[in-house]
Amino acid sequence: MTFSQVVLHGFGGPEELSIRTLDALPEPGDGEVRVRVLVTSAAFTDVMIRKGMYPDVKEKPPFVPGYDLVGVVDKLGAGVSGFQTGDRVADLTTIGAYSEYICLPSDRLTRVPEHVSDEDALAMVLSAVTPYQMLHRVARVSAGQSILIHGAGGAVGTAMLQLARDAGIRAFGTDIAEKHDLIVSFGGIPIDADAADLDDRLKAAVGEGVDAAFDALGGDSFPRSLHALKPGGMLVAFGFTNEVLGHGGSIPLDFVKLKLWDWLPNGHGTAFYSIGSMRRRHPDWFKDDLAKLFAMLAEGRLTPAVAEVLPLSEVRRAHERLEAGEVPGKLVLRVSHP
Repeated sequence: MTFSQVVLHGFGGPEELSIRTLDALPEPGDGEVRVRVLVTSAAFTDVMIRKGMYPDVKEKPPFVPGYDLVGVVDKLGAGVSGFQTGDRVADLTTIGAYSEYICLPSDRLTRVPEHVSDEDALAMVLSAVTPYQMLHRVARVSAGQSILIHGAGGAVGTAMLQLARDAGIRAFGTDIAEKHDLIVSFGGIPIDADAADLDDRLKAAVGEGVDAAFDALGGDSFPRSLHALKPGGMLVAFGFTNEVLGHGGSIPLDFVKLKLWDWLPNGHGTAFYSIGSMRRRHPDWFKDDLAKLFAMLAEGRLTPAVAEVLPLSEVRRAHERLEAGEVPGKLVLRVSHP
């Protein structure tokens, strides 16, 4: 039986992605299950991986990208218990999910609740676990406090806005004007990221400062976030969008700055968050947090902002749209149908 997958042939632009067809399905090893992938993401993390700029990926092309998935258990390997064929599951794969079939260790999988769509479930795996852990496990923000989110109209930003609202946290969010209505709909206070007087607008909005700032931009944005904090506040960095898009910044230098600022006696704390690193250190946290988010989704407490669902064959166009910064919320790739 043949199946299709996307291959990254070399680090670079979307043109390095292409579809290939294989003649035989992969076979699960001991403790593994074969998953028929239903949906995966086109996320900015995938863009970083495609460009060879993601620290957690050491593989060299050619390889199959794809950071997360929702799929159906298709075949059990030896020694697997707790799952059966037909179960719908989710996982954070980092690479490999841009494929109709993939074999994964069964102990990595989280069961997806019934009556939750594939697309909504997928929006929890990377785009909701990330802000949940940054809010509650890193910055430990609580009800009555305030936060600043850069890129608040994207997949992670819209999830964080909802999580903040659910927890009674006031949220300010920067993004382009076209995404401000979306930010408002999730309870956030929008700030125009393209404003020439952005520093003044931030200062006017946050007043004496926020308790935590979450910054995936890097470069000039990190000191801007630091200055938006109140004494004792925390800057949580989780990306380097500016450098990836050629808008300034240096990943090594940004890391050094974060460490230096954390050592300075200025009353502020800094941290760099990586979902992959956090999962390696605390694997139980990932499963617990994803299960909690699935429960919140089933209860109607979260409404994922799914911008569009494209077929896997349009993976290049999906990556082009991500780099253009025009996607409001989550961009999903449909790999196969139930």
